[in-house]
Amino acid sequence: MRKKLEDMTVEELEQELKRHKDNLCDLEDMHSFTFGKTTVHIGAEKAQNLQSEFEEECRAHNEKISEIEKLLKAKGAL
Repeated sequence: MRKKLEDMTVEELEQELKRHKDNLCDLEDMHSFTFGKTTVHIGAEKAQNLQSEFEEECRAHNEKISEIEKLLKAKGAL
């Protein structure tokens, strides 16, 4: 079981922040490739589902990033 963010050290929070930022970047790269750089046909329903999943995952990562940055600021690390 993962530690709660509030219980993490500054170093652990920084690692968690990096992980979420890296995951978000990877997700955005994959989305860009899928929808912008391929000529593969994706059905409209599948494309809609992929877009919804992408937006949900981005939102989740951005919320975690914001939460971690607030905790780091509270601990005087940012």
